[in-house]
Amino acid sequence: MSSNTESASKTTANASNAALTAANLSKSFGGYQAVVDVSFSLPKGQLVAFLGPNGAGKSTTMRMLTGFLTPTAGRAEVCGMDVVERRVEVAAKIGYLPESGALYGDMTPVQLLRFFGSARGMSGSKLDSRVDAALEQCRLTEVTGKPIGKLSRGYRQRVGLAQAILHEPEVLILDEPTAGLDPNQVDQVRLLLKSLAKERTVLLSTHILTEVRALADRILMIHRGRLVHDGPAGSLGATETEMERRFKELTRDAAMAGAAAG
Repeated sequence: MSSNTESASKTTANASNAALTAANLSKSFGGYQAVVDVSFSLPKGQLVAFLGPNGAGKSTTMRMLTGFLTPTAGRAEVCGMDVVERRVEVAAKIGYLPESGALYGDMTPVQLLRFFGSARGMSGSKLDSRVDAALEQCRLTEVTGKPIGKLSRGYRQRVGLAQAILHEPEVLILDEPTAGLDPNQVDQVRLLLKSLAKERTVLLSTHILTEVRALADRILMIHRGRLVHDGPAGSLGATETEMERRFKELTRDAAMAGAAAG
């Protein structure tokens, strides 16, 4: 494991002041260990890139952090609350964009956001203002009346991001948030994420190293279910070539990995 990787004891010590914590987090499916003893602690206002090859365990880890999956061992905390024990309270603090979430294709973006907002207890002028703000922030105002199922992949991705930020969560967990976006849309989402991270903790998974350089304050890397790197934005190298070389060094046996976990 990288010398930059935090120890579990350090994570535990910092957990009380953290927005998002994984403490010895593990998940098994039958005899297959998808995530193994992963520990880290993220403070408020930090934008963290979560890297790893396909099947490394990124999505599985994110699902445990949001409460969608129950850990086999260890625990996850959001704003000091155990994700398993206080699931409803945690849901109010977290915004989650899954890799491929259900967006109800027959609904328009406005209908979807109003549906999710109502489910979260918003109503009246509060709901109206938050729907308008999310549509504006995610550049969706020109497609508000179109069925989501008729939108391009890029627009659907932005609808998913809009529902994640709708209730102004303290923690955002985003699985490949720029997937399917064109270069202009990618730039817009990056600016939005930087703005959101000023007051929130953002954990995003990505395969795009240029995105890491453009966005991240910190890098976590997972490989074969284990955390293999935890360091500041420049810890993988100063250039994309250096970052790619270091990525390959840390995940050099990726081709031998077992069934996909993330």
